[in-house]
Amino acid sequence: MDVRQLDLNLLRVFAQLLRERQVSRAAVALGLSQPAVSNALRRLREELGDELFHRSARGMQPTAYALRIAPAVTQALDLIGGALATAQDFDPVNSQRSFTLAMSDVGQIYFLPLLMETLACEAPQVSLRIVGLNAAELPLAMSDGRIDVALGWLPQLQAGFFQQVLFRQGYVCLMRAGHPAATHPWGRASFRAREHVHVEASGSGHGSIEAQLQRLGLQRRIRLTVPDYVALGHVLLHTDLVATVPERFAERICATLALERRPLPVRLPDSVIHQVWHGRAHRDPAHCWLRQVLHDGFASGTGQASARGTPPPTASG
Repeated sequence: MDVRQLDLNLLRVFAQLLRERQVSRAAVALGLSQPAVSNALRRLREELGDELFHRSARGMQPTAYALRIAPAVTQALDLIGGALATAQDFDPVNSQRSFTLAMSDVGQIYFLPLLMETLACEAPQVSLRIVGLNAAELPLAMSDGRIDVALGWLPQLQAGFFQQVLFRQGYVCLMRAGHPAATHPWGRASFRAREHVHVEASGSGHGSIEAQLQRLGLQRRIRLTVPDYVALGHVLLHTDLVATVPERFAERICATLALERRPLPVRLPDSVIHQVWHGRAHRDPAHCWLRQVLHDGFASGTGQASARGTPPPTASG
Protein backbone atom coordinates (compact mmCIF):
# COMPACT_ATOMS: atom_id res chain seq x y z
CA MET A 1 0.00 0.00 0.00
CA ASP A 2 1.01 3.65 -0.48
CA VAL A 3 1.15 5.14 3.02
CA ARG A 4 0.98 8.64 1.52
CA GLN A 5 -2.64 7.95 0.51
CA LEU A 6 -3.69 6.48 3.86
CA ASP A 7 -6.34 8.45 5.76
CA LEU A 8 -4.96 9.12 9.24
CA ASN A 9 -8.51 9.13 10.60
CA LEU A 10 -8.61 5.40 9.92
CA LEU A 11 -5.63 4.94 12.21
CA ARG A 12 -7.43 6.89 14.93
CA VAL A 13 -10.30 4.40 14.69
CA PHE A 14 -7.81 1.52 14.82
CA ALA A 15 -6.13 2.91 17.94
CA GLN A 16 -9.46 3.50 19.69
CA LEU A 17 -10.65 -0.03 18.90
CA LEU A 18 -7.44 -1.33 20.43
CA ARG A 19 -8.32 0.49 23.65
CA GLU A 20 -12.06 -0.18 23.81
CA ARG A 21 -12.38 -3.57 22.06
CA GLN A 22 -15.98 -2.61 21.25
CA VAL A 23 -17.29 -0.70 18.25
CA SER A 24 -19.97 1.06 20.31
CA ARG A 25 -17.53 2.37 22.95
CA ALA A 26 -15.00 3.39 20.30
CA ALA A 27 -17.72 5.33 18.47
CA VAL A 28 -18.65 7.23 21.64
CA ALA A 29 -14.99 8.05 22.39
CA LEU A 30 -14.42 9.30 18.84
CA GLY A 31 -17.70 11.18 18.59
CA LEU A 32 -18.78 9.07 15.63
CA SER A 33 -21.72 6.80 14.88
CA GLN A 34 -21.31 3.03 15.07
CA PRO A 35 -21.82 2.67 11.28
CA ALA A 36 -19.07 5.25 10.71
CA VAL A 37 -16.63 3.28 12.87
CA SER A 38 -17.59 0.01 11.15
CA ASN A 39 -17.11 1.62 7.75
CA ALA A 40 -13.68 2.99 8.78
CA LEU A 41 -12.65 -0.47 9.96
CA ARG A 42 -13.78 -1.98 6.66
CA ARG A 43 -11.73 0.55 4.67
CA LEU A 44 -8.65 -0.01 6.84
CA ARG A 45 -8.93 -3.77 6.40
CA GLU A 46 -8.95 -3.25 2.64
CA GLU A 47 -5.97 -0.88 2.77
CA LEU A 48 -3.84 -3.12 5.00
CA GLY A 49 -4.97 -6.51 3.69
CA ASP A 50 -5.67 -7.93 7.14
CA GLU A 51 -8.79 -8.58 9.22
CA LEU A 52 -7.22 -6.55 12.09
CA PHE A 53 -10.00 -7.49 14.56
CA HIS A 54 -12.29 -10.48 14.92
CA ARG A 55 -15.39 -10.74 17.05
CA SER A 56 -15.37 -12.88 20.18
CA ALA A 57 -17.27 -13.23 23.44
CA ARG A 58 -14.77 -10.75 24.93
CA GLY A 59 -15.31 -8.15 22.24
CA MET A 60 -13.13 -7.18 19.24
CA GLN A 61 -9.85 -9.07 19.50
CA PRO A 62 -6.82 -7.85 17.49
CA THR A 63 -5.08 -10.14 15.02
CA ALA A 64 -1.36 -10.89 15.23
CA TYR A 65 -0.73 -8.29 12.50
CA ALA A 66 -2.75 -5.67 14.41
CA LEU A 67 -0.74 -6.33 17.57
CA ARG A 68 2.50 -6.03 15.59
CA ILE A 69 1.69 -2.61 14.12
CA ALA A 70 -0.12 -1.27 17.20
CA PRO A 71 2.92 0.21 19.04
CA ALA A 72 4.12 2.14 15.97
CA VAL A 73 0.63 3.44 15.13
CA THR A 74 -0.03 4.52 18.71
CA GLN A 75 3.34 6.24 18.98
CA ALA A 76 2.88 8.04 15.65
CA LEU A 77 -0.57 9.35 16.65
CA ASP A 78 0.78 10.48 20.03
CA LEU A 79 3.65 12.33 18.35
CA ILE A 80 1.30 14.08 15.94
CA GLY A 81 -1.08 14.99 18.74
CA GLY A 82 1.75 16.28 20.90
CA ALA A 83 3.17 18.38 18.07
CA LEU A 84 -0.22 19.95 17.34
CA ALA A 85 -0.85 20.63 21.02
CA THR A 86 2.56 22.29 21.35
CA ALA A 87 1.84 24.45 18.32
CA GLN A 88 -1.43 25.62 19.88
CA ASP A 89 -0.26 26.31 23.42
CA PHE A 90 2.80 27.24 25.42
CA ASP A 91 3.38 26.37 29.05
CA PRO A 92 6.17 28.64 30.37
CA VAL A 93 6.33 26.88 33.75
CA ASN A 94 7.37 23.55 32.21
CA SER A 95 8.96 24.69 28.94
CA GLN A 96 12.69 24.27 28.39
CA ARG A 97 12.69 26.47 25.31
CA SER A 98 15.58 28.77 24.52
CA PHE A 99 15.00 32.20 22.97
CA THR A 100 17.56 34.38 21.22
CA LEU A 101 17.25 38.14 21.72
CA ALA A 102 19.24 40.83 19.92
CA MET A 103 20.05 44.01 21.83
CA SER A 104 22.83 46.52 22.32
CA ASP A 105 25.14 46.55 25.31
CA VAL A 106 23.12 49.37 26.88
CA GLY A 107 20.03 47.28 26.27
CA GLN A 108 21.62 44.37 28.10
CA ILE A 109 22.35 46.57 31.10
CA TYR A 110 18.77 47.82 31.19
CA PHE A 111 16.70 44.78 30.16
CA LEU A 112 18.48 41.70 31.44
CA PRO A 113 18.40 42.08 35.25
CA LEU A 114 14.62 42.50 35.39
CA LEU A 115 13.97 40.06 32.54
CA MET A 116 15.95 37.26 34.19
CA GLU A 117 14.23 37.96 37.50
CA THR A 118 10.86 37.62 35.78
CA LEU A 119 11.83 34.37 34.06
CA ALA A 120 13.02 32.90 37.35
CA CYS A 121 9.47 33.28 38.68
CA GLU A 122 7.38 32.56 35.59
CA ALA A 123 9.50 30.26 33.42
CA PRO A 124 12.27 28.68 35.53
CA GLN A 125 13.53 26.38 32.77
CA VAL A 126 13.39 28.85 29.86
CA SER A 127 16.82 30.11 28.79
CA LEU A 128 17.98 33.14 26.83
CA ARG A 129 20.81 33.72 24.40
CA ILE A 130 21.76 37.35 23.80
CA VAL A 131 23.42 38.57 20.61
CA GLY A 132 24.43 42.03 19.45
CA LEU A 133 22.57 44.28 17.02
CA ASN A 134 24.53 43.53 13.87
CA ALA A 135 22.65 45.72 11.41
CA ALA A 136 23.84 43.84 8.34
CA GLU A 137 22.95 40.35 9.59
CA LEU A 138 19.86 41.13 11.66
CA PRO A 139 17.11 40.93 8.99
CA LEU A 140 18.22 37.52 7.68
CA ALA A 141 18.89 36.12 11.15
CA MET A 142 15.37 37.08 12.24
CA SER A 143 13.67 35.87 9.08
CA ASP A 144 15.25 32.41 9.33
CA GLY A 145 14.57 32.06 13.05
CA ARG A 146 18.06 32.43 14.50
CA ILE A 147 16.90 35.53 16.39
CA ASP A 148 13.45 35.67 17.98
CA VAL A 149 13.10 39.31 19.09
CA ALA A 150 15.22 42.43 18.64
CA LEU A 151 15.08 45.32 21.11
CA GLY A 152 16.05 48.88 20.27
CA TRP A 153 15.58 51.53 17.63
CA LEU A 154 15.77 49.48 14.42
CA PRO A 155 14.60 51.39 11.34
CA GLN A 156 16.34 48.92 9.02
CA LEU A 157 13.73 46.25 9.85
CA GLN A 158 10.86 47.06 7.52
CA ALA A 159 8.95 44.70 5.22
CA GLY A 160 8.05 41.41 6.87
CA PHE A 161 8.51 42.65 10.44
CA PHE A 162 6.24 43.71 13.28
CA GLN A 163 7.04 46.25 15.96
CA GLN A 164 5.71 47.36 19.32
CA VAL A 165 6.81 50.49 21.15
CA LEU A 166 8.04 49.68 24.64
CA PHE A 167 9.04 53.14 25.81
CA ARG A 168 10.37 56.55 24.88
CA GLN A 169 13.25 58.11 26.75
CA GLY A 170 15.28 61.28 26.73
CA TYR A 171 18.93 61.84 27.65
CA VAL A 172 20.67 63.01 30.83
CA CYS A 173 24.21 63.78 31.95
CA LEU A 174 26.06 61.44 34.28
CA MET A 175 28.99 62.25 36.57
CA ARG A 176 30.47 60.85 39.74
CA ALA A 177 29.15 61.79 43.15
CA GLY A 178 31.24 64.67 44.48
CA HIS A 179 32.11 65.87 40.97
CA PRO A 180 33.34 69.51 40.98
CA ALA A 181 30.41 70.49 38.75
CA ALA A 182 27.87 69.00 41.14
CA THR A 183 28.08 71.96 43.53
CA HIS A 184 27.60 74.63 40.84
CA PRO A 185 24.64 75.60 38.65
CA TRP A 186 24.36 73.23 35.70
CA GLY A 187 23.64 74.63 32.26
CA ARG A 188 25.09 75.16 28.81
CA ALA A 189 28.21 76.98 30.07
CA SER A 190 29.11 74.31 32.65
CA PHE A 191 28.33 71.55 30.12
CA ARG A 192 30.77 73.09 27.61
CA ALA A 193 33.41 73.63 30.30
CA ARG A 194 33.59 69.95 31.30
CA GLU A 195 35.48 67.14 29.55
CA HIS A 196 33.26 64.43 28.15
CA VAL A 197 33.12 60.78 27.23
CA HIS A 198 31.68 60.08 23.78
CA VAL A 199 30.01 56.68 23.38
CA GLU A 200 29.97 55.66 19.71
CA ALA A 201 27.27 52.99 20.24
CA SER A 202 27.33 51.79 16.65
CA GLY A 203 24.27 49.73 15.74
CA SER A 204 21.97 51.69 18.04
CA GLY A 205 20.18 55.02 17.72
CA HIS A 206 22.21 56.40 20.62
CA GLY A 207 25.24 56.80 18.37
CA SER A 208 23.77 59.99 16.89
CA ILE A 209 23.98 62.01 20.13
CA GLU A 210 27.14 63.89 19.14
CA ALA A 211 25.76 65.01 15.79
CA GLN A 212 22.49 66.12 17.40
CA LEU A 213 24.32 68.18 20.05
CA GLN A 214 26.44 69.88 17.42
CA ARG A 215 23.36 70.80 15.36
CA LEU A 216 21.99 72.49 18.48
CA GLY A 217 25.21 74.41 18.97
CA LEU A 218 26.36 72.47 22.03
CA GLN A 219 29.95 71.46 21.33
CA ARG A 220 31.52 68.98 23.73
CA ARG A 221 35.17 68.71 24.71
CA ILE A 222 35.72 65.02 24.03
CA ARG A 223 38.49 63.57 26.21
CA LEU A 224 37.60 59.90 25.74
CA THR A 225 35.77 57.97 23.04
CA VAL A 226 34.57 54.42 23.76
CA PRO A 227 32.73 51.98 21.50
CA ASP A 228 29.99 51.05 24.00
CA TYR A 229 28.59 51.52 27.48
CA VAL A 230 30.23 48.51 29.15
CA ALA A 231 32.93 50.35 31.12
CA LEU A 232 31.31 53.79 31.14
CA GLY A 233 30.09 53.72 34.74
CA HIS A 234 33.48 52.80 36.14
CA VAL A 235 35.23 55.39 33.97
CA LEU A 236 32.95 58.12 35.33
CA LEU A 237 33.36 56.84 38.87
CA HIS A 238 37.13 57.41 38.80
CA THR A 239 37.39 60.60 36.70
CA ASP A 240 35.85 64.04 36.35
CA LEU A 241 34.46 63.20 32.93
CA VAL A 242 30.81 63.69 32.03
CA ALA A 243 28.73 61.43 29.77
CA THR A 244 25.42 61.99 27.99
CA VAL A 245 23.39 58.79 28.27
CA PRO A 246 19.82 57.44 27.84
CA GLU A 247 17.59 58.03 30.86
CA ARG A 248 16.87 54.39 31.61
CA PHE A 249 20.53 53.47 31.46
CA ALA A 250 21.16 56.25 33.98
CA GLU A 251 18.45 54.88 36.28
CA ARG A 252 19.95 51.40 36.23
CA ILE A 253 23.58 52.37 36.71
CA CYS A 254 22.93 55.01 39.39
CA ALA A 255 21.28 52.29 41.45
CA THR A 256 24.55 50.37 41.64
CA LEU A 257 27.32 53.01 41.36
CA ALA A 258 27.89 56.32 43.14
CA LEU A 259 26.95 58.45 40.14
CA GLU A 260 24.71 61.51 39.85
CA ARG A 261 22.37 62.70 37.12
CA ARG A 262 22.03 66.19 35.73
CA PRO A 263 19.60 67.38 33.04
CA LEU A 264 20.91 67.80 29.53
CA PRO A 265 21.03 71.58 28.83
CA VAL A 266 19.18 71.09 25.53
CA ARG A 267 16.30 68.88 24.49
CA LEU A 268 17.17 66.07 22.11
CA PRO A 269 14.54 64.01 20.31
CA ASP A 270 13.42 61.09 22.44
CA SER A 271 14.85 57.67 21.74
CA VAL A 272 12.02 55.24 20.90
CA ILE A 273 12.69 51.65 21.92
CA HIS A 274 10.75 48.89 20.18
CA GLN A 275 10.54 45.17 20.33
CA VAL A 276 10.63 43.87 16.76
CA TRP A 277 9.91 40.39 15.44
CA HIS A 278 9.56 38.72 12.07
CA GLY A 279 6.16 37.86 10.64
CA ARG A 280 7.03 34.15 10.63
CA ALA A 281 6.74 34.11 14.43
CA HIS A 282 3.82 36.51 14.77
CA ARG A 283 1.28 33.89 15.88
CA ASP A 284 3.61 31.42 17.56
CA PRO A 285 2.33 30.97 21.16
CA ALA A 286 5.82 30.88 22.65
CA HIS A 287 6.78 34.09 20.86
CA CYS A 288 3.52 35.72 21.90
CA TRP A 289 4.26 34.83 25.52
CA LEU A 290 7.80 36.23 25.33
CA ARG A 291 6.63 39.47 23.74
CA GLN A 292 3.96 39.85 26.41
CA VAL A 293 6.60 39.40 29.13
CA LEU A 294 8.71 42.13 27.53
CA HIS A 295 5.73 44.44 27.15
CA ASP A 296 4.52 43.89 30.71
CA GLY A 297 7.98 44.40 32.14
CA PHE A 298 9.15 47.43 30.17
CA ALA A 299 6.35 49.18 28.32
CA SER A 300 5.34 52.71 29.31
CA GLY A 301 1.63 53.01 28.72
CA THR A 302 0.08 50.85 26.03
CA GLY A 303 1.67 50.09 22.69
CA GLN A 304 -0.34 48.04 20.23
CA ALA A 305 1.65 45.96 17.78
CA SER A 306 1.60 47.28 14.23
CA ALA A 307 2.95 45.89 10.99
CA ARG A 308 6.03 47.42 9.40
CA GLY A 309 5.75 46.96 5.69
CA THR A 310 3.81 43.91 4.55
CA PRO A 311 4.28 40.75 6.62
CA PRO A 312 4.12 37.31 4.97
CA PRO A 313 0.57 36.12 4.21
CA THR A 314 0.78 33.39 6.86
CA ALA A 315 1.48 35.98 9.54
CA SER A 316 -0.56 38.98 8.47
CA GLY A 317 -3.78 37.54 9.86
